[in-house]
Amino acid sequence: MGAGRVQGLDLGAEADRLAWLAPHVPVPEVLGHGSSGSGEWLALSPLPGRSTVDPRCATADADRLASAIGHGLRALHDRLPVATCPFDWSAASRLATVAVDQRRALGDVPEVDRLVVCHGDACAPNTIVDGAGTWVGHVDLGSLGVADRWADLAVASWSLEWNFGPGHEPAFFDAYGVAPDAERISFYRWLWDRS
Repeated sequence: MGAGRVQGLDLGAEADRLAWLAPHVPVPEVLGHGSSGSGEWLALSPLPGRSTVDPRCATADADRLASAIGHGLRALHDRLPVATCPFDWSAASRLATVAVDQRRALGDVPEVDRLVVCHGDACAPNTIVDGAGTWVGHVDLGSLGVADRWADLAVASWSLEWNFGPGHEPAFFDAYGVAPDAERISFYRWLWDRS
């Protein structure tokens, strides 16, 4: 069981999203949530596996882990029902928090490629794998919401370099089943840094 008191995070948003996700994809079960004088808390059941950046995964081939992240993200995007998702993570809603002068410098938002329910923080540490390096679930879903799939793809592929070093994006995109889109990647990485 995991429990957290993290300043700056909305643990209620995480609990709401996990409850909505549970029928669709493997995520931690919410065991309890509340607040006290010292802050907000969230208790979760563990998933059967470990983060792709866990030191015990260090001996695994980084391309295999990048592939697991791609497979897991594709499963998330394919299984979650956009029409009934009550959460929003669109470019428009995120741009509302960006300074006006920065928005002007950015230019137009790319046309939506495919609307999905995005993870919202699809960085490598938030993919859980089993001992064979196969995707088994996701964690850290407090920003999950409907958006263009490239909002997740841009950040997930970017995080591979932060966590595993350069050269693993091809394995990720092959596993997800899409060719890199330079324009959308650039836009959503820019937005990630500012929202």
